[in-house]
Amino acid sequence: MLFEDAHNPRTEFPEESIDELAEDIRQRGVLQPLVVHPADNDGRHQVHFGAKRLRAAIRAGLDEVPVVVRDLPADRYAQVAENQKRHGLTPLELARFIRAQAVAGDSNATIARQLGMNLTAVAHHLSLLDLPPVLDDALKSGRCTSPRTLHELSKLHADRPNQVHALLASEAEITRASVSAIRSAADKAVLNEPAVSPPDKLIAQANAACDRLERALSRIKPTDASPSAAPDLVALRSRLEGIATRWPQGSDRQTPSQAER
Repeated sequence: MLFEDAHNPRTEFPEESIDELAEDIRQRGVLQPLVVHPADNDGRHQVHFGAKRLRAAIRAGLDEVPVVVRDLPADRYAQVAENQKRHGLTPLELARFIRAQAVAGDSNATIARQLGMNLTAVAHHLSLLDLPPVLDDALKSGRCTSPRTLHELSKLHADRPNQVHALLASEAEITRASVSAIRSAADKAVLNEPAVSPPDKLIAQANAACDRLERALSRIKPTDASPSAAPDLVALRSRLEGIATRWPQGSDRQTPSQAER
């Protein structure tokens, strides 16, 4: 029995792509074996290379597929390299992989070296996981997929959200040039605008922080957390409730503790 690696860096399997591969498999079969390794003593094998081929083969109605069995699983970077050579991971899939490796203890320098990227590119990919909602939508819809451009837009959004929203609402192409144009226009406008008071700027920064917090909390599923993570979740809830007690009275914005629930 074969089953997919739950930690496969490729997480997006478009239905149309699976259908096309399934049709090809119906006509020609699986031309390249899947790479697997024994997972237990009951004959179960985990797939490391070939998850998409496995899904397409199942859809094509195959009961068996050719495999190459390895004694040990391939390392995670090899999985990324194999996927990149075939169809390439999406920027978001690569960002999630980088975050997972960082959480596992790899330094950004190690990740960059293993993936053949520079440190700046690693940082730009990581920023995709904390984009403002409007930019997150632009990424997921395919409107803009450049990690560098989205990183620059995210920084600009913190000070000039209206201009960023206007760009996204238009039919203009989203490029680094368009980002530079917004920045230049904003710099000129600042000369003619009254200075923003420190409290107002802090409120804007706090709102942006709340947006990031809400997105992070939405990704936490307590039911999926390991038992060892339970104390951390309790501590997180306590910390959020403590922040809520210091929330300015009279604000109609949702508090972090409300967002967490």
